[in-house]
Amino acid sequence: MNCIVIIPARYGSTRFPGKPLAHLEGKTIIERVYRQAKQACPNVVVATDDERIFEQVKRFSGQAVITSKDHQSGTDRIAEAYRLIDSKDDIVVNVQGDEPFIQPEQILKLIACFDNPKTDIATLAHPITEGFDNPNWVKVVFSKITGKALYFSRSVIPFLRSDNSKNTSKAPVYYRHLGIYAYRATVLQQITKLPVSPLEQTEKLEQLRWLENGYNIQIAITDHASIGIDTPEDLKQANDFIKKLKSSF
Repeated sequence: MNCIVIIPARYGSTRFPGKPLAHLEGKTIIERVYRQAKQACPNVVVATDDERIFEQVKRFSGQAVITSKDHQSGTDRIAEAYRLIDSKDDIVVNVQGDEPFIQPEQILKLIACFDNPKTDIATLAHPITEGFDNPNWVKVVFSKITGKALYFSRSVIPFLRSDNSKNTSKAPVYYRHLGIYAYRATVLQQITKLPVSPLEQTEKLEQLRWLENGYNIQIAITDHASIGIDTPEDLKQANDFIKKLKSSF
């Protein structure tokens, strides 16, 4: 199977306008995401709605395509990009444009999920020991036999009944969902045509639309927590994080 990584990157973020062009320890965020993805897959394209982002990608010799400004989700944007570049790749990986710390092995884990012919969509989760009540942290439960997602929620799932709260042997492992996806190319084109579903509308989670329509979402477990950048404050913390690591970023 051939793969392509498409990075949706729009300019008009509500909380952080122009975020992809913000600098993170000497490089723009979008360049850092691009270079991390490139280590896992040689075929990487930025899908953007803005000429400034497009030109920035070209400056560091990356590939980019201009997409519509009207998309409601990153999934819709990468589906259009896939069509515009006339890609023939079997697997499409969606790496968010604000994830400069994405690890190449995380992308490879997603791609490996498609060795199972029943996998339609793959995504990542990692175990957590706190933050269960944070609605911005999406939780996921999945089959321990197949790894297939059962449900995603902003609420605590599973819910620990009070009569189990003192019995640590019955305490479940909680998993936080990371918003990084891979799709079979045929499935990507199908799911963007689906209407908004009741569960999606309730929780404001696009992946529930796919579950409600019977798509198999495979969960791959990672030990790396997501460090996304949503606000200028997040950017400051990310810069501090890089300096402490003294990494090669």
